[in-house]
Amino acid sequence: MSERGAPSASAALWRYRVRFAKEGPLRWVGHLDLQRVWLHTLRRAELPLAFNTGFHPRPRLVFAASLPLGFIGKAELLELGLTEERDAAGLHAGLHRCAAPGLRIDEVVAVDADAPALGRGLRAFDYAVTLEAQGDAELDGRIAALLAATSLPRERRRRPYDLRPLIERLTRVGGGALTMRLSAGEGTTGRPDEVLRALGYEPADATIERTALCFEGQR
Repeated sequence: MSERGAPSASAALWRYRVRFAKEGPLRWVGHLDLQRVWLHTLRRAELPLAFNTGFHPRPRLVFAASLPLGFIGKAELLELGLTEERDAAGLHAGLHRCAAPGLRIDEVVAVDADAPALGRGLRAFDYAVTLEAQGDAELDGRIAALLAATSLPRERRRRPYDLRPLIERLTRVGGGALTMRLSAGEGTTGRPDEVLRALGYEPADATIERTALCFEGQR
């Protein structure tokens, strides 16, 4: 990732990647509404947005991955395109000033116009899950049984899939607090709410935070 972006040869386009948190009141905002929140933030910041070509041009705004409704995101990634170059530090300050409640801007970095697409190489997600008070021995036993299973048949959108190979890590870190690393495959992605159901708990009784997006080459 370079320190300064560069325009493409065919059009003036500067690309910036933003690491942000989605929390507080935005936890209950779905992905489409989050896009609208971001567009409002960018317009309030009076940024020169680049648009896609076509019959219905849209701002160049790309998320690395959508976040399900009710989940907290601590390290989400967004890429935006501008028609004019901006200093990354100044862009960070402007976005912070105009951000909606629950939208925290953590980092802004300029990338070259020919850099790989934002989501390329995304292979897994890390989660922190907090359950209501549970007996330690009971929870440990359920985790051990789940990890010992050779398969965990599930169904999503009426299509069967096996949850077990999507669980890379599952650990209790204290009380009802769990950490998970779930694979993000081309076909099916592991979801923490499905892991909770497989453990015998209702997702509505837990707080789910996505803490990291893991790319190829990262441990």
